[in-house]
Amino acid sequence: MPTYEYECDDCHHRFEKFQNITDKPISVCPVCGGSVKRLISGGAGLLFKGNGFYITDHRSESYKKKEREEKGFPSKKEEKKEKKQEPAKS
Repeated sequence: MPTYEYECDDCHHRFEKFQNITDKPISVCPVCGGSVKRLISGGAGLLFKGNGFYITDHRSESYKKKEREEKGFPSKKEEKKEKKQEPAKS
């Protein structure tokens, strides 16, 4: 639900009201009872929550492989080989 900003035509009192989009605009000032008009506001910034909003969240496998090689990390195949070759600890 958006927050709308209003201003009274008589006393110039400014206030905000949290309303549904389908609600009718407020027409009476809560301070003096005069008529109010709804102002056009810039709105709030967007909030991205959760995964999937960063360019690095969904990199292709080829990009990930190349990045690992450039940083000097072994590839996934090399890691599996190393794990198989390690002696079992008892």
